[in-house]
Amino acid sequence: MLDTHAALTPTPQDEDLSLVEDVRLLIGEARTFAQAEVAYQKTRAAYVGAQTKAIAVLGLGAVVLVIFAVMALVLGAVIAVGTLIGPWLAMIVVPLAILIVAAIMGISARNRSKKMLALVLDKGDSQ
Repeated sequence: MLDTHAALTPTPQDEDLSLVEDVRLLIGEARTFAQAEVAYQKTRAAYVGAQTKAIAVLGLGAVVLVIFAVMALVLGAVIAVGTLIGPWLAMIVVPLAILIVAAIMGISARNRSKKMLALVLDKGDSQ
């Protein structure tokens, strides 16, 4: 008769081979996963790079158009004020008024940045 019990029980050597094969499969799957992850991250980086370029171009175009609009506004102000006080005096008054507003905004920005830095640096020292 055939000894089926002896054929069905794995030998210690078979168990070792199975474990080694399982580890090899696991390593192969981990390698495949890592390669897929690298490919995914490369695709994400390429997408972000392309979108960043498009955003930068659109933002720069918007800034240029805003500058042109402000220049047109200043020119219109010079022409409008020029009818009241004369064109030569208007060319001095309008830019001077703009410079005063810019100086006030600059001083305000400087004061706010000083307050922010003082707050941030004080919190960093107490920790």
